[in-house]
Amino acid sequence: MSSPDLHHSSLVMLCLLIAFAIFHSGGAALRDRAESLIGPRAWRLIFAAISIPSAALIIGYFVPHRYDGIRLWNIQGVPGIIPLVWILTAVSFLFLYPATYNLLEIPAVLKPEKRLYTEGIIRISRHPQAIGQILWCISHALWIGSSFMLITCLGLIGHHLFAIWHGDRRQKEKFGDLFEEVKAKTSVIPFLAVIEGRQKLIWKEFARPAQIGIFIAIAVLWWLHRFIPISSEAFLKSSFADLLG
Repeated sequence: MSSPDLHHSSLVMLCLLIAFAIFHSGGAALRDRAESLIGPRAWRLIFAAISIPSAALIIGYFVPHRYDGIRLWNIQGVPGIIPLVWILTAVSFLFLYPATYNLLEIPAVLKPEKRLYTEGIIRISRHPQAIGQILWCISHALWIGSSFMLITCLGLIGHHLFAIWHGDRRQKEKFGDLFEEVKAKTSVIPFLAVIEGRQKLIWKEFARPAQIGIFIAIAVLWWLHRFIPISSEAFLKSSFADLLG
């Protein structure tokens, strides 16, 4: 495999991730100013019209190219790896799912509002979507083991680490001391605030009908994976020998 072939798709994915980060985090930073000019519903529609297609483009590019590049490791035959990958993926979806906002606000059916969330998944981690993305990256990197997958994961994790800082900064600007109180009682690292005694879990907060939808989505994704073909036969035949030339 030549060097241009080896790195082209990784470079494309990195560019796509950078573009998405600019659109998504940049749009979040512009939210207050934009809403004051055109209103929250109009801005949410514009934001969704940019963010959702760009995310779909990344997913559409990722699926056929996920095995591109060098095979850095291959543990697909290790006993227990399949349930481990699926458990990590399932848990990642429980974090990734936006249980802390109203889904009807995405298409602006309901008026989008800024809220300071303190319950449910927030008691476990103040930034559940970042934790979910990191867990997803770990599970899929373990399974796939390609250099393309590693670059993709580094880009995704880098964006979400920035989003943690960016989100806290915007919450501080919006809610001031109230956010500082929430920050003091929560943690980014899952369960850290609970272990340190700064937070208590209230399990009834997790008993929401929407959570059932997430379990259904996980089951559907499990079923759909059988229809996703491996894109590179050469990748399957690769090994650590690729790294040695």
